[in-house]
Amino acid sequence: MSNMERDIDSLAPATSLREGTDRRGFIKTALGTGFAAAALPVVAQNVVKTDTAGLTAGEVTINVKGQNVPVYRAQPAGKTGLPVILVISEIFGVHEHIADVARRFAKQGYMALAPELFIRQGDPTSYGTMADLIREVVSKVPDEQVMGDLDAVMAWARENGGNTQKAGITGFCWGGRITWLYAAHNPQMKAGVAWYGRLVGDKTALTPRHPVDIGPQLKVPVLGLYGGKDTGIPLASVDQMKAALAQGSSGSQFVVYPNSPHAFHADYRPSYVQADAKDGWDKALGWFRTHGVG
Repeated sequence: MSNMERDIDSLAPATSLREGTDRRGFIKTALGTGFAAAALPVVAQNVVKTDTAGLTAGEVTINVKGQNVPVYRAQPAGKTGLPVILVISEIFGVHEHIADVARRFAKQGYMALAPELFIRQGDPTSYGTMADLIREVVSKVPDEQVMGDLDAVMAWARENGGNTQKAGITGFCWGGRITWLYAAHNPQMKAGVAWYGRLVGDKTALTPRHPVDIGPQLKVPVLGLYGGKDTGIPLASVDQMKAALAQGSSGSQFVVYPNSPHAFHADYRPSYVQADAKDGWDKALGWFRTHGVG
């Protein structure tokens, strides 16, 4: 079974994706205040809804080597010197749930930035199934490209009121794996929180390393939040990552919620587990503050 097939399994139950939404329409809708009809799988409205009162929130565009990368930005209005949180999406891109997470961080005093990291490869809303989306878009995204885009987002934050000396990163599913990798790529980050991101996998030209490979060298403390009933990320791989981390000195830790499946934080999907999502969120905020992000 390939890495991407494992990712499909971890996204159960299977859900179709909506077709026929143009890119600008997607970005405009996804970055609005209502639930993005274009952002699927849609099974319910978000349970948690965070308003923009007191915030500056919406799309900014960052040019990365000639490519315009849309970024959802949320931060306290009129403030500068803000600690920075990068918010990395699932395979579905920057839809309303991810935007809401950014607003949640902004309400805590952060500049939260959620970049659309699939912009060069395609529109996540234009594929009929998750298998098609992963094959046609997600599997074609090089880790090196993602690292460069996130470097550019950090540079933008530094030039626009963010304090990148107090910066952290968090991500979900696909973004959870990226959280581990970027924490290794950029040792200036103070901390990371990885939600159920894949830890092991086959090495390819586009994905030459996985979290388990960087564990011994990792310097940035990362908190891993994982589900004990995640069929796509077995606990054996968590144990592998723990062993890799034990060879280093990052101080990274795991919390495994024994009764939660994959995507237990995704409050717009049936995988959502409210109690564990809330506990994980509280632990994430505490982790960032303990490690100087805030």
